[in-house]
Amino acid sequence: MLEMRNLVLLMKKAVLKGLDLGWLPAFPHVFTASMANFLFGYHIGVMNGPIQAIAQELGFDGNPFLEGLVVSIFIAGAFIGSISSSTLIDRLGCRRTLQIDTIPLILGAVLSAQAHSVDEMLLGRFLVGLGIGVNTVLVPVYISEVSPTKYRGSLGALCQIGTCLGIIASLCLGISSENDPHCLLLKVLDGYVRWGRVADAKKVIGSLWSVSDVERSIEEIQAVITNDSIDLGSSWFDLLVEPHRRVAFIGGSLFILQQFSGISGVLYFSSLTFQDVGITNGALASLFLGITNLAGALFALYLMDKQGRKRLLTGSYLGMVISMFIIVYAINSPIDEGLGHNLSILGTIIYIFTFAIGAGPVTGIIIPELSSSQTRSKIVSFSFSVHWICNFLVGLYFLELVDKFGVGPVYATFGGVSLLSAIFSIFFIVETKGRSLEEIETSLNSGVFSKDE
Repeated sequence: MLEMRNLVLLMKKAVLKGLDLGWLPAFPHVFTASMANFLFGYHIGVMNGPIQAIAQELGFDGNPFLEGLVVSIFIAGAFIGSISSSTLIDRLGCRRTLQIDTIPLILGAVLSAQAHSVDEMLLGRFLVGLGIGVNTVLVPVYISEVSPTKYRGSLGALCQIGTCLGIIASLCLGISSENDPHCLLLKVLDGYVRWGRVADAKKVIGSLWSVSDVERSIEEIQAVITNDSIDLGSSWFDLLVEPHRRVAFIGGSLFILQQFSGISGVLYFSSLTFQDVGITNGALASLFLGITNLAGALFALYLMDKQGRKRLLTGSYLGMVISMFIIVYAINSPIDEGLGHNLSILGTIIYIFTFAIGAGPVTGIIIPELSSSQTRSKIVSFSFSVHWICNFLVGLYFLELVDKFGVGPVYATFGGVSLLSAIFSIFFIVETKGRSLEEIETSLNSGVFSKDE
């Protein structure tokens, strides 16, 4: 209570000074929820450094299929967690779901760290994936509903920042412990930390927002905070009816395009890819990419509610097109070897940076924004299930495709998909900047929502 009063006084002083702190009441709750993405990012990068050491210790060194399977098996669990998350959220509420979700995360992390066989490693990774799948659906739904309309895009970008910080943490460990598979044990810590404070957001926001904002937003906030106001009568078949079908199509398509534009392959196997272009310290190079990813996410946080979702998404994919073809040119052109390596590094950095500005954060933000309150959890659940399927396929076959065709053709394909993604964004994405969730839903239901608004 004392902290709340201090926050109120701080906001009153800020108003007198002309500062805009309207985002502050929701920030602690959004920040806490977005840190669930830290674990997601950690798992993206955690196998990057020690994968070869793990392969040697468990006896599958030199088997690219098993190496890819160990990296990707947690995505199979994430798919199951994602597709089932809607029911969990509707029946248990966000806070209880987050708490229960720590059980497979902790058990899986311990089992992965202490694995003495491939089967134990695969089971541990699967359990962690199960928890991550639930998180990836729950967090964007929660953030979209508790964030003030004016700051919803910027606060939603915290998910991407959490992912970036997780990647950086994992790669930092990879630098000093590339031969120590037990760094996986540190994933247990996140599970313990996350038992706790995402509740009471309604009370805090209700106390600190203006009366008009509370009256306009309290219904959708309650849909996340409490279980009573969630429509348990909604069905998966509702996704076959307009306008839900249209939003589900956009959500699934965005994640198909995002994953096949190559981000998972670049991040999962960046150490090995850098070796192919002459960078021997793969973990250090990947850490630099993680920092680049974070820088792009910070730019997204600043630009999201200024430039809008559609513009950021389209520009992001166009930047990824340019970067992929810079890499392809560097690899296939008869230029000086040193120049080729430098161009490859430049292209990879541009790719990661432009992805983090738009393709990463916007995809996760805009899907719950476009979804109705009745079907939001199901549409986001469906969309992320598509994400995990595509993520699994890229992670499983990326190394084999590189071995068979080479880095150049694979990255050229990524560039082509990125161009297709930019075109899709232009013709199918509607702008949600500055609109309340109720206003978006009403516009979509009436069919008068302009793509360029």
